[in-house]
Amino acid sequence: MNWMCEKLEVSRSGFYAWARRHDSAHRRRDQVLARRIETHFEDSAGTYGSPRVHALLRREGERVGRKRVARLMREAHLRARASRLYRRIPAPTLERLGIANQARQCQVTGPNQVWRGDVTYIKVPGAWRYLAVVLDQYSRRLLGFKLGARHNSELTVAALRMALAKRRPPPGLIFHSDRGSEYGGYLYRDRLSGRGIVQSMNRPKTMTDNAFVESFFHSMKSDVIHGHVQRKPAELDAVVRRYIAHYNRTRIHSALAYRSPIDYERTNA
Repeated sequence: MNWMCEKLEVSRSGFYAWARRHDSAHRRRDQVLARRIETHFEDSAGTYGSPRVHALLRREGERVGRKRVARLMREAHLRARASRLYRRIPAPTLERLGIANQARQCQVTGPNQVWRGDVTYIKVPGAWRYLAVVLDQYSRRLLGFKLGARHNSELTVAALRMALAKRRPPPGLIFHSDRGSEYGGYLYRDRLSGRGIVQSMNRPKTMTDNAFVESFFHSMKSDVIHGHVQRKPAELDAVVRRYIAHYNRTRIHSALAYRSPIDYERTNA
């Protein structure tokens, strides 16, 4: 002990006083918060970053700053997963379609005013699968989806059909998508016009016009696709179905005042 105190250049009495000293109130508070933060992080399967964890703590009545939550997560090495998206490049003929971005200037104040659709790629052993979705811009709620082995209009029409069966929106609904052939073909355009739905598309060479759906794809791939063992097609279908149910009912969104899509619709009904 004498040797250690000499090396540290402290007195024996000073060392024993330090050893008997209790943790400060701030440190004890950090320890309690760290355990609650870890619980929320684990409940989200490692997908929630500090903003969402902070929102959950505040909802529980915890008075804590976002910077403190971020610091405690860094110290505990809790980092939300992230993923990248595969972007498609429309054919030149589709870029010249005379369909404007009708959704860009629309002020969305409730459900069934603007729906958005898109398709993403998911890798499975030896092949790709394609997921088409339809979501309501107001609440980000997934209304329809279809997972298939072929990337075509039949896939996107199937997702639209599911959404229409659930909501039955009045004429005048705006449906927005990119300029992919599965949305620009006659099959899809006829289905929209037959229901009185106004078609809207991304501006040419503007990939951010459909960010609402891209955000969903990013969340899904971060949460249950990337970083997980590749699944067989039949297993992937079950994973997607479970995730969409979780996304609609449970997963909180910063743009929705940290509520889930279903909760947001109920709260603002």
